[in-house]
Amino acid sequence: MKILFLTDTHIRGTNPKNRIDDFVQTLENKLCEIVNIINEENIDFVIHGGDIFDRPDISITIVSRFARILKSIKVPLYIVSGNHDIFGHNPNTINRTILGLLGELSFINLINENDKIFFTDNKLKVQVTGQPYTYDIDSDTGKEKYILKDVDKSADYSIHIVHGMLLDKPFFKGISYTLIDDIKDTKADITLSGHYHSGFNTITIDSKHFVNPGSLTRITNSLRELDRKPQVAIIELNDKITISYRQLNSALAGDLVLDRSQIEKAVFKNERLFEFKQTIDSALEFDKMDINDILIQVSMSEGIPEEVKEEALKRIAKVQMKDL
Repeated sequence: MKILFLTDTHIRGTNPKNRIDDFVQTLENKLCEIVNIINEENIDFVIHGGDIFDRPDISITIVSRFARILKSIKVPLYIVSGNHDIFGHNPNTINRTILGLLGELSFINLINENDKIFFTDNKLKVQVTGQPYTYDIDSDTGKEKYILKDVDKSADYSIHIVHGMLLDKPFFKGISYTLIDDIKDTKADITLSGHYHSGFNTITIDSKHFVNPGSLTRITNSLRELDRKPQVAIIELNDKITISYRQLNSALAGDLVLDRSQIEKAVFKNERLFEFKQTIDSALEFDKMDINDILIQVSMSEGIPEEVKEEALKRIAKVQMKDL
């Protein structure tokens, strides 16, 4: 059995500020190349790690353009929703989103939090589960969502897909994340993650594999994006697990598609914001400057009832959907 894994396509209709190419055309070229890879490699299943779209209410014109490509994939395509695919960091809003619509139209197969799906061929049965993005996934209690606790006795292998800030090493202070070491007790043979755009090389601990090939698109204002080459992971399952990567030929060198001056400007701005944030932190104990993240941080404070937390997230989603 062969599975292709990609993540964070961030389909959108406009150019990010730091791109100097035609972003939409470039992304279309990448996805068409992936369709060819699927055919060349005789892929049986495709898994997407979330953030297929850059916003939950993307325009119909762009959806139509890319839906044609998705329709040309002749094998089953499965996906968990990312934070950009839903409103208010709430997976329960999926039925109001473009991703939810494509699921209803059977262009893709959505994997929800409690779903247990099986990939089968003539030789193997693989259990597949998923964890969509939630506001608390990288909190101390949310980390449990990365850990698969139950594997069907009839399954030869198990795969768990998570859209969250899963990292191979510590990150910047003030950013919530989960280390692979924190979830190494998972029963999943393979943990696939999205959300962290830079990705990391396959990490193997006690025969358990942790995979993030990185975002298919380079939209992050980071200097490291200049050197990173978008790629997909190919997982081959038989009597053992083999994980390899294919870089995309259609993905040009970073200096040909990224505006270095914009990235450096963003880095400088982020440094100044970080310094300012530190002064705010000392007084208000907030970890982030984004209004959504501030509200979420407040909702996670001790002594606030769960129903109040849920109401805060509902209100965030409601405000976002007012522009529909």
